[in-house]
Amino acid sequence: MRALITGGAGFIGSHLSEALIERGHQVLVIDDLSTGAIDNILPLKGRPGFEYVIDTINNEPVLAELVDRSDVVFHLAAAVGVKLIIERPVHTIETNVHGTEVVLKHAVKKRKPVLIASTSEVYGKNADVPFREDADLVLGPTSRHRWAYACSKALDEFLALAYWRERGLPVVVVRLFNTVGPRQTGRYGMVIPNFVQQALVGEPIRVFGDGTQSRAFAHVRDVVDALVRLAVEPDAVGQVINIGNTEEVTILGLAERIRKMTGSASAITLVPYDEAYEHGFEDMPRRVPDLSRVAALIGYTPRLSLDDILAEVIDDVRRRL
Repeated sequence: MRALITGGAGFIGSHLSEALIERGHQVLVIDDLSTGAIDNILPLKGRPGFEYVIDTINNEPVLAELVDRSDVVFHLAAAVGVKLIIERPVHTIETNVHGTEVVLKHAVKKRKPVLIASTSEVYGKNADVPFREDADLVLGPTSRHRWAYACSKALDEFLALAYWRERGLPVVVVRLFNTVGPRQTGRYGMVIPNFVQQALVGEPIRVFGDGTQSRAFAHVRDVVDALVRLAVEPDAVGQVINIGNTEEVTILGLAERIRKMTGSASAITLVPYDEAYEHGFEDMPRRVPDLSRVAALIGYTPRLSLDDILAEVIDDVRRRL
């Protein structure tokens, strides 16, 4: 199989590239390095079956050629991270919506299967946890930039499913829940690498809000394994599928666990949302997936615990520091 990965130099994309190469597949990567990094894919340079192009997916002649050469498309390219979303809402919307439109337009010409990476953010302020794929999406007002990302990814899902229903394009939509692991940076507000770096250098560990909000973190290797299997699972076509972990932790509890595991003397400080992001910022109190659908489709069960994740990230950040 030859796979095209948009955003393939990003955190998840580079791990997906590695996994596919290790399984004997060929990989084509396109990435404009706006949030990805060439260092993420340097170990793959020169490996048989691996190619990369530094360009935007909005360069349609280049993208069209790569789609033509592929057997399946993993569309991971997107604007990501709360900090980036707040600071650059125009970029967020245009990148996510138009980029997905371009990918689907060229994939349907040659009927190339597409796996679309969406996000748990689309559940918005829905309080019915754990989140099921058929649950209502409850977003905040358009005056809050915080919801631009969720809205843009929901539109991606609508568009992808419309291509499947109306034009017969095989698509799979996956909603990723807080994917973490080695190589992830805190550049755009990713909480675990930020906490780990703060702990290791002795800075205050900055918890936004009151710290009672909770999340469930999934290791990138578990997630990537699910992506590879879902992309070739016929029964997944036309479905929206959660991928993540169900081990829930409060953000304050996460900070305390990281401080203990790093042996850090850093203080844990609470930072109001208005100071961290923008006035009136809204957050989800809980974000935990229902994994029944993905378990039924491919037998998915997360193998790596939060402690496993933190141990690997701590080692990774130590090396980079």
